[in-house]
Amino acid sequence: MDHDRAQAIIDSITMVNVSYHGFPVYLKNINPDQATATVFPLDEMDHIQEVDLDGLFEDGP
Repeated sequence: MDHDRAQAIIDSITMVNVSYHGFPVYLKNINPDQATATVFPLDEMDHIQEVDLDGLFEDGP
């Protein structure tokens, strides 16, 4: 996922389904300089991780 789309999802007022290598995650913020995002799994909100933007995919239509 490119950083512009990731930022648009973060800024969106609606929930956009995003996964990281197949696992549903919530995007907290992005770091475009390092091409990473701070995310947490939807079923483990305390497990905050820094992941590569390349591993994020928007789910659905």
